[in-house]
Order: sequence, then C-alpha cells, then structure tokens
Amino acid sequence: MKNRQLLLTFIPTIILTGIYGYHFLTGLPPILMMLLAIFSGILVQILFYLLFKLIQFVFKGIDAIYILVVLSGVSTLVALKIFGFGWPDVLYYALAGTALLVIVCLWWFLRTKSLFSFLTLSFVCIGLGYGIYLLANPGSEPYQNDFPKFSMGKGYQTLKEIGVENPASQGNFQVDAFTYGSGSDKKRTEYAQDVRFITPTVDASLLLPEWTGKKKKWREQFWGFGVTEFPLNGRVYMPQGDGPFPLALVVHGNHSMIDYSDDGYGYLGNLLASRGIITVSIDENFVNGHWSGDFRGKEMPVRAWLLLKHLEQWQQWNNDSAHELSGKVDMENIMLMGHSRGGEAVTIAGGYNRLPVFPDNAKVPFDFNFNIKGIVSIAPTDYRYDRKIVLKDVNYLSLQGSYDSDEASFWGLRPYRRLQFTDSVSRFKAGVYVHHANHGQFNSTWGKSDFGAPMKWLLNLKPLLMAEEQQQVAQVYISAFAESVLKGNDTYLPIFKNSAFAKDWLPDEYVMTHFEGSDFVMLVGFEEDIDITTVSDSISITGHYLNLWKEQGLTTRDKGQQDNNAVILGWNMTDSISTDTKPTYQINSDNLFWRDSVQSVQLSIGSGDPKWLKSESKETVEGGDKNDDTNLEYDFSLVLEDSLGRTATIKISDVKNIIPPLKSKFTKFEFLDKDMIGDPWEVQLQTFHIPISKFGKNASDFDPTAVKHIRFVFDQSPKGVVVVDDIGYNPLK
Repeated sequence: MKNRQLLLTFIPTIILTGIYGYHFLTGLPPILMMLLAIFSGILVQILFYLLFKLIQFVFKGIDAIYILVVLSGVSTLVALKIFGFGWPDVLYYALAGTALLVIVCLWWFLRTKSLFSFLTLSFVCIGLGYGIYLLANPGSEPYQNDFPKFSMGKGYQTLKEIGVENPASQGNFQVDAFTYGSGSDKKRTEYAQDVRFITPTVDASLLLPEWTGKKKKWREQFWGFGVTEFPLNGRVYMPQGDGPFPLALVVHGNHSMIDYSDDGYGYLGNLLASRGIITVSIDENFVNGHWSGDFRGKEMPVRAWLLLKHLEQWQQWNNDSAHELSGKVDMENIMLMGHSRGGEAVTIAGGYNRLPVFPDNAKVPFDFNFNIKGIVSIAPTDYRYDRKIVLKDVNYLSLQGSYDSDEASFWGLRPYRRLQFTDSVSRFKAGVYVHHANHGQFNSTWGKSDFGAPMKWLLNLKPLLMAEEQQQVAQVYISAFAESVLKGNDTYLPIFKNSAFAKDWLPDEYVMTHFEGSDFVMLVGFEEDIDITTVSDSISITGHYLNLWKEQGLTTRDKGQQDNNAVILGWNMTDSISTDTKPTYQINSDNLFWRDSVQSVQLSIGSGDPKWLKSESKETVEGGDKNDDTNLEYDFSLVLEDSLGRTATIKISDVKNIIPPLKSKFTKFEFLDKDMIGDPWEVQLQTFHIPISKFGKNASDFDPTAVKHIRFVFDQSPKGVVVVDDIGYNPLK
C-alpha cells in the first residue's frame, strides 16, 4: 500500500514535468525533451523521498512514511515551480496542491471504499477539473463598447467612396521570392544550398562583448558560427521588372531563436513587392532568446548595425555592373521596418546611420549615410537600449495593439515625440493604436499567444482580433505609409489623421491615430515649466468653473512614464454656480497666433476618468464608483476669437469623436492583470485636425487670420475629464 501511494504521487510530477519539458525549446525533439524532463522529475522526487527517509531513520520511532511520501511529491513540485513554471505562486500551488490532494483522496478511497472518501474525492476532482477548464478556456471579453468605432464630420467621404484604391490590395508586379545568405547555414536550407546569392559574414564582436559563457557555448554549438562571423541572411520579395525599385527592410524582434521569426512578414513582403517595392525580411534569429540566456537588450546595437550592413550589401550589388541586381535598387528611397525589439532596432539604425563611429566603442567605424526616408516600428520596445535615440528629418510610423501582453504600452510614441524636423522638406510622423490587437500576430508565425507555454494558458485570447484582421490593419497603414514616403503619393495621408477615411479597408474595430506634419506649429505643448497659467511671455492660460485643471506627465498602465506632459481638464455641470455658467479653458495671446492663412487647428485629445474629478458632489463620487463612467461620451466646443472679439465655434465631434478609454483584460484572472500588467487602460491621445474653413461657416464676420484667443467650452457633455496636448496649427500649403 505504501509503495502504491508513492507511485500515485508520481502522477502530478510526470504530468507537470512532461508539460514543461515538451515546451522547453532546446533544438531537440519536443517528445525527447518531455521524456528527459519526466525522467529528471521522477529522479528528483526519488531523491527527495530518500532524503526524507534518511531523516526518518535518524529520528527513529516516528512512523511518518505517508507524510514523507507526500513531502517528496510536494518538494518536487516546489522545485519545478522555482526552475520551470513562471506562474504566480497562488495559481501554481493551488493547481498543483489540488492535483496532489486528488492523489491523496484517491489513495484514501482505494483504501477505505467509504462514501465519505468517495464524496471528498469527487469534490476535489471537480475543483481540479474546473481549474483545468479555466486554463483551457480561451477567456472572455468583459468590456463591451457600444461607442461608434469610426466617425467623421458631415460632408466627408471615405477614400474608397471617392475612388481611391485600397493600399492593401495587390499591385501590378509579379513577385520573385528568393533568399541570400552565407550559404553554409547548418539549420536551414534556405540559407544554405538554396540561397541565390552568397553574402560575406561580419564581425560583431566589438558590438556584442556579452557573447560569452554559456550563451556563447550553446549558441555556437547550435548555429555553427560565433559573433565574429554573423551571416547576412535575408528573404527577398522582389518585384519583377527593370527597376529601380525602392527598398524596404523588415526585421523581427526577440523570440525563441530556434523558432525562426524571419518568415513571419511574408504578408507585408508580398504586398509591398507587388506594388513595386523590394522588401527583405532580415534574419537575426541568432541573437534572439534561448534557454542558455537572453542578452537583455545588450544586443540592440547589433540588431541595428546588421540592418545597415544589409543596406551596405544591397548598395554593393546595385553598383556592381556585373551583378544580376545591378541598377535594380533605388537607393535614394529606403524604408526600415521592425517588430518588437526590431521596432526599437530600426530607430537605433536611423540614429546610427549618420554617425562616424559606434557610440559605445569608437574602435568600430561607421560609414553608412543611406537615404533612409521612412521608419516603421511595430509594437516596439523603447527601453532595451540604454540610449534614447532622437531621430531627425525622417518619416515615422508606429503601430500598437491594446491587447499586447508583451509590450503593454505604446512605446512607439516615445520616439515619435522625440523625433525632430529641422529642414524644410515635407515629412510626417504617425501612430496607430489598434484595439484588440496583440503582439504576436503582427508576425504570421508567432501565433496568437504572446507568451509561450505554460504562461500562455493564463492569457485571455477571446477578445483578440483574428490574425488576418490584425495583419490587414498593418498592411493598410504600412502600405499607405510606403506609398507616401517612397513614392510621393500623398493620397492616403487622411487615414493617418482619421481612421474613418479607411473604414472600408479595416476590420470593424477601434483604430486611434496620431499625426503630425513637419509644418506643424506648436503653440502649447505643456513641456515648458510648472506654471500652468503661462506658456511664454506672450501666451497665457485661464480657466473658469473647472472641477479639475492640472498639468502632469502621463503614465503607462504599469505606472511607468509615457515621457509626455499634458493638461487634464475636468468638469461637472451639476457643480456649476448656475446652469448658464459653462466651464472654460482659454489660451490667450498678446499678439496674433498666426498672421498667414491657416489650413487647420490641431490638438491631441484623450479621454480621462471621471473618478479623477475633485468634487464633493455625492452624485459624482458615488456615480463614478458604481457605474462604468469611462464609457461616457465626451464632447466640447472649440471657440476661436479674433482681435475684434468676434467668435467662431465648432464642436469637436464635428470632426471625429473622442473615443472612450479602451480597456483590456490581458489574462483570465483580474488579479493577475493588476500584478502582471497594471491598470485595464492608460491614456491614449488621438490627434484632431480641424479645418479652419469649418469655423468660417459658422461666423461670416469672423477673421480667421487674426485669432488671439482659443477657448474650450465644456457645454456638450454634463461631466467628464479630457486630456489635451500639443495645441497648434498647420499653415496653408
């Protein structure tokens, strides 16, 4: 009987170690890894059993064999938690403890055959079954949004309605797909005997001195090469024709290095190539994560440098009159795209491009100076590299999903805000925030889960967009960006200002956009000082009857920093002095804000939380607690006043709606979201471009060239909180 109990306690050990071993990627077959893990788990449990048996022998007279058997099983499961499962303690030990309890109850029932033991066993089995059901269940969508997903003012038409072609539709070029590389890759034939062109290796030892220890040993054993001979491998999607064609490189982010990532952007490569843009997916899998260790961002310079080395290789081919690719590439029109850490790598590459030497080691000379016209960062990091890159004079686009459980905040907006336009060339920067999009589905091979097993079983996958829908958004915006940046086709610019112009091409989902052209003139950016009533010597700010007025740095959902200051304005009409008194926020200038003709007034607006209102009103405080007030529809009036006191007014909703907070539930358990991710939402701004002509329609005697006051009047919603930033204008071109 005692031996039977010991054998029974092996069951949870076998199951859990088998699961862990099967999903532990080493390059060996998963079944073999599962068997090795099971063997190791049983061996560890036997050792624990013998250890406790020895303790019993030392303390003779204590008959505790059954306790020792259970303790050996518990100790094994604890060891597995420490070294294998990354689950929160409460979940792991609850499930593992229940599994052990099932074994104990099963042994008890087999021994006694009593009704009570049977009922106890049944109850515990139901509990274990429910736990397994929760893990197997895809999750739920707890936040329902009835607010319109797309909105535009009266008189506007979508681009499709005016006859513009979908940028995500296949173009007129046939696509030739091939690979280039070292020709000696021991793991992948596409970079071995199947390459069309052989490329030299490059020495990255001075850029990645962390290539040491077990990371060096096991990587070199797997790949067959080291840091002094990194390959230049790429998957090419080539438009057939004489050219020259613009060139776009795309690079993956961090993932298991043996689950190759470079084949995950074919949906972009085939599209762009069909529209006349050479697209190359770069292989940097050899610096990705592995069980032997992750470089933890120390490899970011190498990720960026390799992109520039690939450009160098393409330039050599293009200039070699004897090469098959001679003259095929328009090296004056280059775009870099990156996903995840690759999204940060492309911004670093943009910074390195004009430098004479590697900033972290001057022994590495740089001589690149390519004409990189556009940078696209997809769900990027912006904290792995210890330098904050400030891009200059380049077009920029970043995409982010609200259900990205790997990069849970829109880090791509930090380089967006740092980017500087210093010359007179017309450029722009844009951001696209896609509700229910995650991290992995921007790569077609990474799958629906942003984490690997067993962590992925905790993720809430039910609300996610389908992979095809998420990639459809990426295709529309990246292709539109490429059309503008690489071909000078500005037809698609409106979709970056308001996603409603592209609603015929997008899934039925919330898509928030940011847009700023290089001609934008900032009036108020809230970054200058701590005095909330002044902007400069000639511009001041006043507020009346506001329940909330403050400037502060915006935080991410996990209380990190968005690296951006804004003004937060709140109102509650029930708290006003009288029903005729309207809360206002006004920007005043001693001089005219602008003297020439203006195309549009521009500002960024995001929804806040009514709970932020500093009010003693019982209705406000209790209403914010009991109801989901973050779903309130906010709107207000924007008033321009000229030097003679004449005004023109427009509602913000006459251009597009202020979208309520878009909440996310990343895991299946609310307490895990709080611990692992943070708050259900964070402030997301969207840019509003209000044509100056709309103001003239409402006031015939108003002079739009003599504006001295810009006023927000909160008269459209009974209460609310909005976050406002980057108030300015765009000159008439």
